[in-house]
Amino acid sequence: MVIYIYDRLKLLKSLSFSRVLNSTIVVWSYFISKMTKKNFHAGMPLSIAIEPTTACNLGCPECPSGLKQFTRKTGNANLEFYKTIINQVKNKAGYLTLYFQGEPYINPQFLEMVKYAEEQKIYTATSTNAHFLDDENAKKTVESGLSRLIVSIDGTTQEVYEQYRINGKLDKVLAGTKNVVRWKKQLKSKTPHIIFQYLVVKPNEHQIEEVKSLAKELGVDEVRFKTAQVYDYENGNELIPENEKYARYKKQTNGKYTIKNPLENHCWKMWSSCVITWDGNIVPCCFDKDATHTLGSLQNQSFKEIWQSEAYNNFRKAVVTSRKQIDICANCSEGSMVWA
Repeated sequence: MVIYIYDRLKLLKSLSFSRVLNSTIVVWSYFISKMTKKNFHAGMPLSIAIEPTTACNLGCPECPSGLKQFTRKTGNANLEFYKTIINQVKNKAGYLTLYFQGEPYINPQFLEMVKYAEEQKIYTATSTNAHFLDDENAKKTVESGLSRLIVSIDGTTQEVYEQYRINGKLDKVLAGTKNVVRWKKQLKSKTPHIIFQYLVVKPNEHQIEEVKSLAKELGVDEVRFKTAQVYDYENGNELIPENEKYARYKKQTNGKYTIKNPLENHCWKMWSSCVITWDGNIVPCCFDKDATHTLGSLQNQSFKEIWQSEAYNNFRKAVVTSRKQIDICANCSEGSMVWA
């Protein structure tokens, strides 16, 4: 419980007066739009996600980065360009997610990006497969001030882990986690808050209790279970777990599967956050993996111009009037975390 308090206090420290005021404005904007079914937006996002890279060392079967099947340009974010983005949003946004597609640590400037955001008193979070957390990187991670480190661990044995994390090595995940835990102790740091994220699929659902014990043994702060997105689910899929609690889909009487999320005509993320690709394109959310709904480019527009643009407002309007017609919403994982 004490560990959770440290993490929450770190988040609270990011709440400056201007960020709290902005949050209030955005919350009211969202509820007005939700109630009236009309697009209304004031304020700036409370949080943003920036993609450090599209590259990944693994080959996970439901990930375009792992499968190397992007239809958009791939590459690494540039540190100086990244700083210009942070400078445009730092007075309003207090939470930064430094991942989208790809493995963040592949970008050699990744930890400098973390450090710069932390210097602006922005809460920073990232997700990693932990294969690059050698002793040096683990130390630099703690020194960077990173607030939250999400470690993807989808099995407690190599045989199970590699069924989803193709080309991955569980021993590297465990060694990397141990390195960060050790450096937190040596540097007397309360951060990063380390989370084991377990993507529940049929091959690993029998190890749910085991991963809890493993996390406790290693000194991990928290374990979270996430439902898995699969693209081809209507006729069933070998990845869909048998325990419906951990499935994003449910089986109908005709044997077909459907997504559990009712897809109502509203979405908090369209008012509170956005995703920025490595090269500066702004997309509505993390489900637009190929940036097919690009709403503007920070290469030639300011963030505020894009956030309040006709294109963005038209997209929000579509969300509150006919969300089911938007392709990236069709497999939405709203509520995809399962608390155990």
